[in-house]
Amino acid sequence: MKKVLLASACLFALAAPASAADLAARPYTKAPVAPMASVYNWTGFYLGVVGGGAWEDANSPRMQGGFVGGTVGYNWQTANVVFGLEADGAWADVSASAAGAVFVPGVGGVPLTVSSKTDAMGTVRGRIGWAVNNVLLYGTGGYAWIDNKITATLGGVSISDSKFHSGWTVGAGVEAYIAPQWSVKGEYLYRSLGGETYFGAVNTGTLNFHTVQLGVNYHFGAPVVAKY
Repeated sequence: MKKVLLASACLFALAAPASAADLAARPYTKAPVAPMASVYNWTGFYLGVVGGGAWEDANSPRMQGGFVGGTVGYNWQTANVVFGLEADGAWADVSASAAGAVFVPGVGGVPLTVSSKTDAMGTVRGRIGWAVNNVLLYGTGGYAWIDNKITATLGGVSISDSKFHSGWTVGAGVEAYIAPQWSVKGEYLYRSLGGETYFGAVNTGTLNFHTVQLGVNYHFGAPVVAKY
């Protein structure tokens, strides 16, 4: 037994230095770090700019043109559902005109031009949508308004009257983060504004507009959460 133990000890003593040398020769490789995934949370306050085009839902001549303005809003997210409130206001150049003539006794036909121009418009709306990480699909609706002016020119003499029209709007859109605190959106809105009486005698009836708009929003806070 002593001989067996002695022989085992000798083999262990000879093998140990070789094993240590093998371990020392092996390079140490650090395990790769898994990349972090970005998870977007839509809750928070935001400001933005918006612009687009508008056209009246009517026969020719119909009002049409463009607008540009600003947006302010706040979102609340629970699971994948996002609720929001948003208000926007814009300078606009949406107009139409018609020309004709008025018969004046003793004078004959006198040229008449009537033009209508919306120079400001805006909304206050609720939003509800479904978020898939950095992309939000939503529906929206609420209050809409425009500031409109009608000008009549008869024989070189012009008179104007401005009115504020109120109504409702409904639409849908898509918004997506393109950077940690920046998002872009595209949106369609149908706006229906109540009629107003101009010059104390002429009622416009309901004014209906289609609008398509693009926007860029800056989100305050920390909408991006890093997740391993």
